[in-house]
Amino acid sequence: MAAGKSKTVFFCKECGYESPKWVGQCPGCKEWNTMVEEVVSKTKTASSISIGLPKAKVSTLSDIVITKEDKISTDIEELDRVLGGGIVPGALILVGGDPGIGKSTLLLQISRLLSNKGQEVLYISGEESQKQIKLRAERIGEFGDKCKIYCETDLDAIRQTITNEKPNIVIIDSIQTMYVSDISSAPGSVSQVREATAILMRLAKELGIAIWIVGHVTKEGTVAGPRVLEHMVDTVLYFEGDRHASYRVLRGVKNRFGSTNEIGVFEMREQGLTQVENPSEYMLNGRIDNASGTIVSCALEGSRPLLIEIQALLTRTNFGLPRRQAQGTDYNRINLLMAVLEKRVGLNMSDQDAYVNITGGIRITEPAIDLAIVLAITSSFRNKPLDTGLVAIGEVGLSGEIRSISQIDKRVLEAKRLGFTTCVVPASNKSSLEGVDGINIIYAQSVDEAIKNVFK
Repeated sequence: MAAGKSKTVFFCKECGYESPKWVGQCPGCKEWNTMVEEVVSKTKTASSISIGLPKAKVSTLSDIVITKEDKISTDIEELDRVLGGGIVPGALILVGGDPGIGKSTLLLQISRLLSNKGQEVLYISGEESQKQIKLRAERIGEFGDKCKIYCETDLDAIRQTITNEKPNIVIIDSIQTMYVSDISSAPGSVSQVREATAILMRLAKELGIAIWIVGHVTKEGTVAGPRVLEHMVDTVLYFEGDRHASYRVLRGVKNRFGSTNEIGVFEMREQGLTQVENPSEYMLNGRIDNASGTIVSCALEGSRPLLIEIQALLTRTNFGLPRRQAQGTDYNRINLLMAVLEKRVGLNMSDQDAYVNITGGIRITEPAIDLAIVLAITSSFRNKPLDTGLVAIGEVGLSGEIRSISQIDKRVLEAKRLGFTTCVVPASNKSSLEGVDGINIIYAQSVDEAIKNVFK
């Protein structure tokens, strides 16, 4: 091929697989209709671009010294928990979420807190002007001189600025607006996103700079661009929740420096995002008494027990095929639990539409909430309210048995702390709760036994 000549190739939007021709199903990730056409140059790619940094040195593990001060605290406890204790220098962190949910606001708050602690912060925006950022910053609070704003989309200019300024923290908002001049495709395309992230990753590792990048999401809720983007970064954080509601849940999907089970709960206010110190109490806010189909369960998010309200509503269907709908949990799990109720308990719900909802906008897929879902469905079907001081925890099997769950003592103590008086738990967890007092514990081996004990 002649020098400087370009050619057309097809990239998979999900995994970044490259193909010389269009195919309906990606050979890499097996997804359908994900191939997009782009023009690339064979003479020079971003991977071969020199960013002017010294070559890496070969070291032994004994030569590498790690200190406790290596992690930088953001002074936001909820965020530090999700990150695994703080920001690691040289880390590449991806933040995703729906438009308007608070990604830029959180990163601007991080810039303010870190710059006021003496950290050099460089906030690079490709979507807003400096005056727009200034207007948002005035709502958050006073900023020090350590926070600098730079509005640019050319990654070559950004690379040079980062190399010259050598800040401690860099924020890129957003990766879809950045472009590499040597790549002929448009900003936001598979090639541009992948190559831009590769350059930022090399900058972060070789200069020891923690770089945050904002990623737009698709209608399915995943970060736009190739899935390989998530594989390249060190940490992937997702904002969950309704943008029109006040709460926000920050969840770690990938973290090379800590657990991926932790969540951070925030509330959106006029001054920005504020952390919720007691998420259990926050999630149960607004619960009413003497309503059928509602019960409280306890899920475990990382090291934190979280009390949640589960609601179920069953109504007679007007069609031959009853409708099933789940919000905040797995739809297929609801069908499975209703089948267990019909087969093992004898509840005929074949003519009932069923709607199950976890309040608070949080999504829970842990099997420990199975028993609570079963009791909520039974309560709505019989139109009998459950005791407002009742908490149900346990996994339900296909035989109708209630199986043991992990860290049951921590869950029961959380329910006791918030004033609940009765807790239904698996009988196989009895030995783990011998030292717990001050709360009435009902042990049940099967769903049928739990229902009989609750609906006396």
